[in-house]
Amino acid sequence: MSTNIRPEHISAFEALTSGEHNNFALFSCFLDGEPAVAIVAVTPPEIEDGEYQITPLFVGITENMVLTDHEGTAA
Repeated sequence: MSTNIRPEHISAFEALTSGEHNNFALFSCFLDGEPAVAIVAVTPPEIEDGEYQITPLFVGITENMVLTDHEGTAA
């Protein structure tokens, strides 16, 4: 059976569900120009005037997204 789940997806999911980290947030964004939301990891700057690093982990379902399995059957 094939899968689109990569090791980095598993690591992000495990970090989210472990309760060991508190740097996750919902982030209002756009996906292909359409309003969306993402679960992101927020890393504070290393220096005082630095910028926060926002790393997208998972994107929420949008109105026009259609999830299917590997055979094309809608989820």
